[in-house]
Amino acid sequence: MAVLKRRTRPEPWLSQRAQAKHKWLIPVFAFEWGWRWLAYLLSGWAFLEVLEYFGTLSLLVAAVSYFAESKDRIKQKHYQAWQVINSAQGKGGSGGRIDALEELHQDGVPLVGVDVSDAFLRGVDLNGADLLRANFRSADIRDGSFVGSQLEYADLTSTNLRHADLRKADLQNANLEDADLFGADLGHADLTGARLGKADLRNTDFRGTMQEIAEIKLANVFGVKNAPTGFLEWAAKMGAVSIESDAGWLARFNLD
Repeated sequence: MAVLKRRTRPEPWLSQRAQAKHKWLIPVFAFEWGWRWLAYLLSGWAFLEVLEYFGTLSLLVAAVSYFAESKDRIKQKHYQAWQVINSAQGKGGSGGRIDALEELHQDGVPLVGVDVSDAFLRGVDLNGADLLRANFRSADIRDGSFVGSQLEYADLTSTNLRHADLRKADLQNANLEDADLFGADLGHADLTGARLGKADLRNTDFRGTMQEIAEIKLANVFGVKNAPTGFLEWAAKMGAVSIESDAGWLARFNLD
């Protein structure tokens, strides 16, 4: 905002009028000449100049206040995100939890112990998130991305993880029993102590995974990709099955 400056006195009307080359332009020049006089008179009014200074000062105060309160706004945003997540515990649907989880993670907030059981979180992006002991039981997180995420002791029982990206995820001691991992990518994930009993592992990518899995009984390993040497033989000894169709696999459950 420019501070008011003293304007020069307008030319006399006769001089202004002489500039109009056509008679029909005289009213236009008269209108402009009148406004020039008004601007000239107001430019000498100190009160208006003070008001402009106050306007500039108020902008500065507003800017300082905005930055001073930034931490409080962030805290309020995080509180609202947690409120969305906690108020929907145990309920189906998304309920805004996808945005809330991603927002908290992007701001570097640990999601340790978060409870999103039964939630619909398809396509959620939580790469590198700290999800220690998180509860995803029976949640739908198809196509979710958890690259490099910390999922130690996480409860992923009966979770739908179809085509999820779990590369380099830390799944130590995680419970993946009865989870649907069809087409998921577990490349270089740490499965030490993980329980995979009755899990659907068809077409799952096991490239570079550790083999110290705690349980894999009745897991379906049909079409497993990039399995480490000896993995399929070991899985068979531990009670895993290799059945292409859902119907055949379910029939095997009934027999057992």
